[in-house]
Amino acid sequence: MTARQPSFSRRSAVTAAALLCTVSLAIGAHAALNKRSLEAPRMAATEQNVASAASGARLALVIGNGHYPDANAPLAQPINDARALTVALRRDGFDVDVVEDASGDDITRAVERLKARVKPDSVVMLFFGGYAIQAGRESYMIPVDARIWKESDVRREGTSIERVLDAVREQGARAKLVVIDASRRNPYERRFRAYSHGLAPVNAPANALILSSATPGKVLDDPQGQNSVLVSELLNQLGKSPSAETVFNKTRNAIARSSDGEQVPTVSSSLVEDIRFGTDVANAGS
Repeated sequence: MTARQPSFSRRSAVTAAALLCTVSLAIGAHAALNKRSLEAPRMAATEQNVASAASGARLALVIGNGHYPDANAPLAQPINDARALTVALRRDGFDVDVVEDASGDDITRAVERLKARVKPDSVVMLFFGGYAIQAGRESYMIPVDARIWKESDVRREGTSIERVLDAVREQGARAKLVVIDASRRNPYERRFRAYSHGLAPVNAPANALILSSATPGKVLDDPQGQNSVLVSELLNQLGKSPSAETVFNKTRNAIARSSDGEQVPTVSSSLVEDIRFGTDVANAGS
C-alpha cells in the first residue's frame, strides 16, 4: 500500500512565503530600531564633545592687590575691581581663579594652578590690579609682601607679566587676554635713584590681546570711586559687544574721550581670530 503524500495548493505556498517574508522584515526592523536607540546617546555624546572641543576651556586668573605695607594708604579700587570683573567673567562662561592681596607665594601658586588647567584650545585671561613696576624692558606685578629697597629687587620680588604669558603659551593656550590696571606711582620710588616711569610695553605673544590702563611710561593717580576708570569702562563695554578686541578698543576710546586725552589706555593685539567674551552672543550688539 502506497503512502499518500500531503498536497498543498499553489495559493497556500504563496501565502506561507509572504508570511515568512513579513516576519523577517519585522524582525529586521526591530533590530534596526534597537541599534539606533543604543547608538543615539553615543552620537549625542560625541556631538557634545565636538562642540566642547570647538569652544575650548575659558580660564581666568584675576588678582587684586590693595594693601601694601610700604604705601601711604591702601588701594581701595583693585580688590573691588577684581570682584566685579570676576562676576562679569563668570557670567560670560569663564572659570575664574580670583586672589586678593596676593603675596609672592600666592601669585606663584596661582600661576601654577592656571598652567595646570590650560588645555589646547583654551582661551586664557589675566587681570592684575595693584602696583606694577617696570624693570629693564619688562613690567612686574608686585605682591603685597614685596621687600623692595632698590630697583634690582623688582625682578626678584615681582612676577613678570610677559613670563606668565609665555608659560601659558607653552601649555598650549589658543588665545591670551590681558588687562593690567597698575600704572600707578609705585610706593618704593623714594628708595630709587629715579622717579616712577610707568610700565613698559608688554610684548604680545602670538594670538594675544592686551589692555593696559595707560600709555607706556605714563603714571596715573587713582580718582575717587568704587572702581578704577579702566575697569568701570571695561565692565560697561562687556555688556555691549561679544568681541574681545572691540570691547578693549571701545574701552580705550571711551576713556580717552572722557579724560580729554589725559588717560589713554593702550591696546596691543596679535589676534588672528575673533575671540568672544559671552557664551550666548546671539542678541549682543556689535
